Amino acid sequence: MIDLYCERLGPGLWAEPLNALTNLGFLVAALASWQLARRAGPADGSVLALIAMMVAIGAGSALFHTFATGWARVLDVLPILLFQLWFLWLYSRTVVGARSTYSAVLVSGFLLAALLARQFPEVLNGSLTYVPALVVLAGLGVYHYGVGRQERLSLLAAAGAFALSLSFRTMDQAVCSLVPSGTHFLWHLLNAVVLYLAFRSLNANRRTAIR
Repeated sequence: MIDLYCERLGPGLWAEPLNALTNLGFLVAALASWQLARRAGPADGSVLALIAMMVAIGAGSALFHTFATGWARVLDVLPILLFQLWFLWLYSRTVVGARSTYSAVLVSGFLLAALLARQFPEVLNGSLTYVPALVVLAGLGVYHYGVGRQERLSLLAAAGAFALSLSFRTMDQAVCSLVPSGTHFLWHLLNAVVLYLAFRSLNANRRTAIR
């Protein structure tokens, strides 16, 4: 059993009810994103893949907070990483209009930074691995606002929500004596908002990528 959060006090399947149930937020975000995509016209496979990854994030996290095993942890973290990489690729290609070479360098650099941060699980209660995502999201938010894209504030709002969610993830173990349920469940709820806002900004501005 992997015990990482305040809420889990034993090995039972229902030992983290809040951490498990709040993953429904990702399903709500996926449904809302799908409706947005439909209103914008026929959604291609790349956009539908992002929505599918939201569902996978919710399912994987729910499994981890239910079973708390090694295989469930992989299902928890892998969809999150894949969503980040795919969103960054799509945004740089279809919104920024970057060439595939530049986008590949950007995505590769982000992946390297995230994997490097994972080598220090004791820092920020394991949240260091998400700091590169916060930096990139904030940078994209500044770009998105500065060039006047549609949904101009969506990415900046997403970055703000992500900073707050990261704070709740980081403080979880430190507040166990004060808040027995911990604060990790707020990480889930806020990140569902983050994914929706990120998708909203991409969906409103996506166009055919240049070669």
